[in-house]
Amino acid sequence: MTSKRIFLAIAIALSLGAATPAFAGEGHDHGDAAAAPNANGPQRLPDGSVFLPKPAQRQLGVRTLLTEEAELPRSFELNGKVVMDPNAGGKVQPLNAGRIEPGPRGLPNPGQAVRKGEVLAYVVPSAAPIERSNQAAQLAELRAAKSLADKRVARLQELADTVPRKDIEAAESEARSLTERIAAVGGGLATREVLIAPVSGVIASANAVAGQVVDSRELIFEVIDPARLRIEALAFDAAISSDVGSATLAVGKERVPLTFVGAAHSLREQALPLAFRAEAAALSALAVGQPVRVFVQSKSKVKGIAVPLASLMKNPANQSIVWVKTAPERFEPRTVTAEPLDGVNVAITSGLKAGDRVATQGATLINQVR
Repeated sequence: MTSKRIFLAIAIALSLGAATPAFAGEGHDHGDAAAAPNANGPQRLPDGSVFLPKPAQRQLGVRTLLTEEAELPRSFELNGKVVMDPNAGGKVQPLNAGRIEPGPRGLPNPGQAVRKGEVLAYVVPSAAPIERSNQAAQLAELRAAKSLADKRVARLQELADTVPRKDIEAAESEARSLTERIAAVGGGLATREVLIAPVSGVIASANAVAGQVVDSRELIFEVIDPARLRIEALAFDAAISSDVGSATLAVGKERVPLTFVGAAHSLREQALPLAFRAEAAALSALAVGQPVRVFVQSKSKVKGIAVPLASLMKNPANQSIVWVKTAPERFEPRTVTAEPLDGVNVAITSGLKAGDRVATQGATLINQVR
């Protein structure tokens, strides 16, 4: 009985100890309040705006732009590609099948500058053995006939006093004809086709190595002028071709103006090809065949606000927004409707008003503040 009483007393003491709250020592009680956020750092406020102190704005490189409303051209974005200008580029193709031999300066490399008329390579024509043997036999016959013609001319010249002059002239003419025929046939056996640069520019592509056997009409070299290229865009709406006011091409952060050349009158891939001409130093960064985006400004106008494309962000609901600076250290998101303008800027047609200060640089970092 004594052991049972002791066990019961221990159980009662443990239950009372578990029900009694424990207290930390003096100076170690942290309280029940949540940790207060740092009010001096960037933070997202409950209304969705962002508090961004001035030091943080300088550190993030935030820049803003004062907006103005204007009549902007209605624009269309078209998919296109870079093609060579037929007046400033060309292709080098052999007329006959044969073997490639280097030119005076060796085989050109891609990117090498060449001049119009410069020899790029040689093609030694290939012929079947039976063809070469026939040409050699024909050459032997011509040489034999030439030898007989020369002897006949010599005999007639010795008898010039008794032989009519016309016979001597006929024999000399026959000897000259045989000489030219021998030169023609002999040149056909040993001649090389010369591949020359059709225009001045740089080598865009080179598909030749020494000793390579090529077919006729095979593309060996492409020569282009990198400052004179053409852009070909596909318009699925044929009405765009009659409403082209101006066009631009976005190359990095630069805008390259395009000149509308004309529209084709036959569809390609169910679209109408539009040709544009471009001449700018920024085109040297493009390659023939590279896909690009072409922004065509039509003649019709739309009222809107032009802002840089970098200002346009997406919110968690996948809506297009821009960040507007409403106070020195406060940025507010505005849901907007945007249309393409020129590849570098976009036209905001709703959601902004003239005089708003929009973040242009650092908008991505503002959008990431939580």
